[in-house]
Amino acid sequence: MSKKIFSGVQPTGNLHLGNYLGAIKNFVELQNEKENECIFCVVDLHAITVKQDPKKLKKNIRETVATFIACGIDPAQSIIFNQSMVSAHSEAAWILSCVSRMGWLNRMTQFKEKAGKDKEKASIGLYSYPVLMAADILLYDATHVPVGNDQKQHLELCRDIAQKFNNDFDVMDFLKVPEPLIQKQFSRIMSLKDGIKKMSKSDPSDLSRINLTDDKDQIINKIKKAKTDPLPLPSVIDNLTERPEAENLLGIYSSLKNQNLEKSLMELNGKNFSEFKEQLSEILIERIMPISQEIKKLLEDINFLDSVLLEGSDKADKIASKKMKKMKELVGF
Repeated sequence: MSKKIFSGVQPTGNLHLGNYLGAIKNFVELQNEKENECIFCVVDLHAITVKQDPKKLKKNIRETVATFIACGIDPAQSIIFNQSMVSAHSEAAWILSCVSRMGWLNRMTQFKEKAGKDKEKASIGLYSYPVLMAADILLYDATHVPVGNDQKQHLELCRDIAQKFNNDFDVMDFLKVPEPLIQKQFSRIMSLKDGIKKMSKSDPSDLSRINLTDDKDQIINKIKKAKTDPLPLPSVIDNLTERPEAENLLGIYSSLKNQNLEKSLMELNGKNFSEFKEQLSEILIERIMPISQEIKKLLEDINFLDSVLLEGSDKADKIASKKMKKMKELVGF
């Protein structure tokens, strides 16, 4: 059965291994299932919920597109576009925010995490961005949305918004209720320095992550210095859930090899951590270096990246504006 896939990535710059294994690798696999129709959005409207340097944001948008393509997303097969270039996203977000309820948004745990202790200083955009996320999805009649566990709550809100709009305006199934595609294994890649913290570009230590633009020497050095465990590998294997750093490295290894954890443990049985790290470095270099080289090559051709965005945004706009026109008519505009 064919699926209509929609997902987005914020143009934060400096995308890393966690972004690749937790999202983009999955996007490529979904695209390569021939019956699927895939739409991948650079969600720059979401990015400005926190203050951005305009020049840096423009650079990051292009870098995100370059990363998509370098990882295997083909603009000839999938729509790659820039959210802010399709005005229907902002228009739909306003209409849907008038349907949404404060109580629903108050339950969103990600806002509490991102806003920190002083919620009064957070932007309204940061508070209401799950409604914009719902608009992103619902404009394209997406049937399936690949999300991590941390976004599952937002997709549930999207379903609530869609159902309420349909009920309020007596239009059964006008806004399609999407299904989540939750990556069951290796969806959360953790810091190389702390196995209970998610890998993040905001971590002050560059040693905490493998950037998709890292070279061979940087990858080897970061894996060599990655935190493991005081116990030897064979001892840790029997009690992985209590050994987050070892579990994280083994998860990275398994995901890169496209195999389950059990098979990896069989392969590594009898090896020590230094031998395992050498193998992990080798497979990282094999998989990440071609991506890194292609990103750098693509970033030298800004005209090509801009043309991909322009063409993708035109395609997205044709779909979204048609939905938006009908939504306005239903509301009474």
